[in-house]
Order: sequence, then C-alpha cells, then structure tokens
Amino acid sequence: MNRIIKKEVLGEKIKQIEVEASLIANKALPGQFIVLRVDEKGERIPLTIAGKNSEKGTITLIFQEVGTTTVKLGQLKEGESILNLVGPLGNPVEIEKYGTVCIVVGGVGAAFVYWMAKAFKEKGNKIITIMGARDKELLILEDQMRAISDGLLITTDDGSKGIKGFTTEVLEKIIGEGKIIDYVLTAGPIVMMKRVSEITKPHNIKTVASLNPIMIDGTGMCGGCRVTIGGEVKFACVDGPDFDAHDVDFDELLKRTSLYKPHEDASLKKLHKCKIGLG
Repeated sequence: MNRIIKKEVLGEKIKQIEVEASLIANKALPGQFIVLRVDEKGERIPLTIAGKNSEKGTITLIFQEVGTTTVKLGQLKEGESILNLVGPLGNPVEIEKYGTVCIVVGGVGAAFVYWMAKAFKEKGNKIITIMGARDKELLILEDQMRAISDGLLITTDDGSKGIKGFTTEVLEKIIGEGKIIDYVLTAGPIVMMKRVSEITKPHNIKTVASLNPIMIDGTGMCGGCRVTIGGEVKFACVDGPDFDAHDVDFDELLKRTSLYKPHEDASLKKLHKCKIGLG
C-alpha cells in the first residue's frame, strides 16, 4: 500500500499527489514512469513520475481525471493509499548538453517533461519552453517551468492567456526567424507531437517525443503499448517511452490510442451511476 501524503489541485480535473514509495524514489530517473492500480477491481494505468524526494521516500504524480481509474485516483484523500504501485519502469531520457533545448508541451504534457526539463537545465542547456492548452484553466506547472526556462511562451486555443493559437505555430515561427534550436522535447496530444516532428525534420533538429500509449503490464509482456518506430515494432514500456519523433508512426498511434474509447466512456458512465446510487 502506498500512502498519499500530499494532494493538490493544479487545474480543472488535474491533480498532483505525493506518494510514499521509497524503493521507487531511490532509483527513479527523469523520463521513467510507474504503473498503478487504485483498488482490487481497478485497471492498471501508467503515470509519468513528475519528481521524487529520496530523503522522504516519495514520488510525485500528476494526472488529469479523464477515465474511471483517474477519477477514482482523484477521489483518494491525503492519508489514503493506492493499492498497487510498481516502478520505476521504462528508460530514462538521455540527458546531455546540447546547447538550446526547446520544450514543447500541450495540455498535461508539462507533467511528463518537467523533471526532464529540469535535468536538461542542470546539465547546462539553455531552455526555451512553449506551453499550450485549450484555455488558461488547463495550464499547469507554469511557475515551475518558468523558473527553469530561459524563455517561456504560452499559447491558448481561445486566447485567454498568452498567444492565441497553438504551440506548433510558435515553434514554426521561432525556427523560421532563425532561432538556433539544438534539441526539441515534446509531450502532449498526439496530433501536436506529430506536427512538432514535421516542423523540425526539415531542419534536422533532434526531436524526442514522450509517448503515453495504451499500457497494461508495463513489462513488454502484453503488447498493448506497441508502437511503430522507423518501421519496426517497439514497446513503449521497455523500449521507451521516449523515442525519436521523426521515426514515430503517429497516425497508427492515434488510431490505437482511440481504439478503446467507447469502452472507457461506458466504464466512466457506470462509475457515475454508482456514485449517485443508480447502479
């Protein structure tokens, strides 16, 4: 059992929890993730480790309540425990000194890359961050990203904060203006990551996408997280979750990610009915 010692609300249906997990905290590195199960009847879901405190023996998780499991996780209170939690899983991102690193994130993507971005900064890189969301209420970790960035640009679809438009438009503009970017790290919606890779490829800018596909066991046994990278089948849980964005088959990834959406919606409806006493 892994006890929640701190819980915060970061935005609309976006929660941050600090969880006791000393063995994971001792070994986890930026880019790795955990797989958890909230209760005995729950499914297994992956969550990127957003940070750790080795002295306290805790890890930080950030998630958006979009399905049954994340809703249940969001209902847990400080002092309550998560039934199962395993990790660290996946490969840590390669942290090197490239020069100027551009972080392009959409939605809750900041939760995936904050720890990695911080590690790049500590390695001596200059950090330019482009953050985007549908509206200002869905922007998370803005202050934290600003603290480690040499430049921070914000976009919102509705113009409620920062530049009205998309992160990819800003990326395309700064590259077009001659800004030298040596490395791009992107996380968030699949269509956004695909567009980022299309923008950087003609300029031969090393680009890494942090993927979050359907995942079950996290050990490469189930095959649920398979992705096509450079024409070869890979498993995001053991071969990733970070890959060369120019090699990712984003169209296939998008189809696989949406495959079970009708089932996820049905499960969420059932949960809501039970909550109000209708089922």
